[in-house]
Amino acid sequence: MTWITTLSFEEATGKVKKLYERIKGPDNNVDNIMMAHSLRPHTMEGHMAIYKNVIHHPRNTLPKWLLEAIGVYVSLLNHCEYCIEHHYVGMARLLGDEEHASKIRHSLETHTPSSTLQGRDLAALNYAKALTQAPSSITQDDINELRLSGLEEGEILEINQVIAYFAYANRTVLGLGINKEGDIIGLSPSDGDDIDNWNHQ
Repeated sequence: MTWITTLSFEEATGKVKKLYERIKGPDNNVDNIMMAHSLRPHTMEGHMAIYKNVIHHPRNTLPKWLLEAIGVYVSLLNHCEYCIEHHYVGMARLLGDEEHASKIRHSLETHTPSSTLQGRDLAALNYAKALTQAPSSITQDDINELRLSGLEEGEILEINQVIAYFAYANRTVLGLGINKEGDIIGLSPSDGDDIDNWNHQ
């Protein structure tokens, strides 16, 4: 599941067990990306707090499918198959239209998001590409472009934080050899109304 030692749900005790209980899905399944933190549970706790607050917080105003699409695109740009597959399934579920989701994915894979997205959605994906591939090239003009697309200041921050989170998640996965073996693809802490509920559904 990863290139370093991890503790399974059955092996876990103490702080690790308590965190696993909070984030587990069906049949006590814990995503491998979280199990990778088991030797340092404080980093697991930090990871989940960032993830829940950035993508699944009730005060976000952008549609969650768009936040997931941004995550898919950043992960494609970073060649992180693990995050691509997990978050594509989440995006497709939120859209409720597998055909449309598949078209969006293809447009991201071919770097032609304008073939499926427009307006502020397209602006968000273009910003995601620029910030992922050349972060030091971003200027105030890029932020102005987001404003002109109709995005509000807080929404620009939401987009920025999703991109930054996936840079972190992708490097966690790629740097530790985390794979999908045993994972239930596409689960997430979807109870957005309760920020402390990390249970994966």
